[in-house]
Amino acid sequence: VFFLPADIISTVEFNHTGELLATGDKGGRVVIFQREQESKNQPHRRGEYNVYSTFQSHEPEFDYLKSLEIEEKINKIRWLPQQNAAYFLLSTNDKTVKLWKVSERDKRPEGYNLKDEDGRLRDPSMITMLRVPVLRPMDLMVEATPRRVFANAHTYHINSISVNSDYETYMSADDLRINLWNFEITNQSFNIVDIKPANMEELTEVITAAEFHPHHCNTFVYSSSKGTIRLCDMRTAALCDRHAKFFEEPEDPSNRSFFSEIISSISDVKFSHSGRYIMTRDYLTVKVWDLNMENRPIETYQVHDYLRSKLCSLYENDCIFDKFECVWNGSDSVIMTGSYNNFFRMFDRNTKRDVTLEASRENSKPRAILKPRKVCVGGKRRKDEISVDSLDFSKKILHTAWHPSENIIAVAATNNLYIFQDKVN
Repeated sequence: VFFLPADIISTVEFNHTGELLATGDKGGRVVIFQREQESKNQPHRRGEYNVYSTFQSHEPEFDYLKSLEIEEKINKIRWLPQQNAAYFLLSTNDKTVKLWKVSERDKRPEGYNLKDEDGRLRDPSMITMLRVPVLRPMDLMVEATPRRVFANAHTYHINSISVNSDYETYMSADDLRINLWNFEITNQSFNIVDIKPANMEELTEVITAAEFHPHHCNTFVYSSSKGTIRLCDMRTAALCDRHAKFFEEPEDPSNRSFFSEIISSISDVKFSHSGRYIMTRDYLTVKVWDLNMENRPIETYQVHDYLRSKLCSLYENDCIFDKFECVWNGSDSVIMTGSYNNFFRMFDRNTKRDVTLEASRENSKPRAILKPRKVCVGGKRRKDEISVDSLDFSKKILHTAWHPSENIIAVAATNNLYIFQDKVN
């Protein structure tokens, strides 16, 4: 299937109610899908997600001082809770965060005094009477307007944005620094983490992801390329270089290899909805940490352990540097993350059962039921299994999202977005 690199989906995010789903792509576009309302003849079945609005969020730029091209690819989208009829979301590329307002218009004013119906200004000497403008119905229009542009605060590439639970501030994180912003102030931010050494040759790790606590506006975590997580408290000091808690699992010496450091780098960190746990994703595993226990995770899930023997070739084709994300379901009982061959994995924390599912054109027909997939490592292969040697590493699921309250998931597979939901009787 031929597609343009600009069409590759780079982030997926449900809003707080799950009625809207936003995707960003490498071409700098944001596409918002809206869930259809219940139909009269099938009151129990909620509708599909259909395109609601599409807009160009970021354009390619050129930094003349550094002779660098700044690509338009959307790295992250974060919704703000809805306060009125309009929706607000943050989107970011490598350098600039934008706050967008998405609103509906189904009426237009007619009968201006100083303009004719085409919008041209009228000759004031020809105006002999005063007219009262009236609102006339029109076809529904969804408009996206940029309300704020937060720029010029990051030397390195932005990898995370996170809205604080006070809904007045948010943070943006790049490789070496984390900045705190007020939504109303675009020309200055407050640097809350700076791990840049005086001599860049002494640099040993970079920040890979950061997120605010869902309920405590003073607490946030950030993960590093060394496989560690730091929990910071903004009440202790203005610059949170000294962490409040430090989560790290000691490495098993028997597993040590040339690739250990690369595969231990954390690509995503997420607080549970309850705020009690944090989940981290590294190259081969997903780990769940209790905030009260720093020395090791309480749960470790193997995502694709069969790739351990393939690390050499994954290093050669650069796949070992892929950054997979992970998400919780609404009740924090199931976690989901992506893999290769358009596979994605789900782990039930209560039953300890796990399943591998595939996002593909064949099983995306309406009402199609996803069949669990199995990968075999060696020896005889059963007919429903796929050999680890025939996995397609160009097909990868890096970005997924879970509806905040229902069993509806969104999975981005290259340039396709798949939405799966529990079957309704």
